Amino acid sequence: MASEQQVRASHILIKHEGSRRKASWKDPDGRIISATTRDAAVRQLRALRDDIIAGKARFEDVAARHSDCSSAKRGGDLGRFGRGQMQKPFEEATFALKMGEMSDTVDTDSGVHIILRTG
Repeated sequence: MASEQQVRASHILIKHEGSRRKASWKDPDGRIISATTRDAAVRQLRALRDDIIAGKARFEDVAARHSDCSSAKRGGDLGRFGRGQMQKPFEEATFALKMGEMSDTVDTDSGVHIILRTG
């Protein structure tokens, strides 16, 4: 059985004081991001994830409102990507998910993510 070459995923990114780029479309000056600890970012993401799992919110809507990634305007959709195109922890987490499955929090140099595999 051939291993999958590409996956499609959406994500929600919360940046924090340890992120490599401390600015986003929601926080162009990086004031909030620079004042956010990693633990606070994880807590916020876990609360958002709980709302999605409980059916209180849709992943796309949460991404559009809360994600620090420019993919927020597409409901967090990153499109298709293959191995070597994303940061290693993000790639490994995405390829490990089943279709329609959502990850727990994943740390990268960009911040903390939850990932939804969509293809």
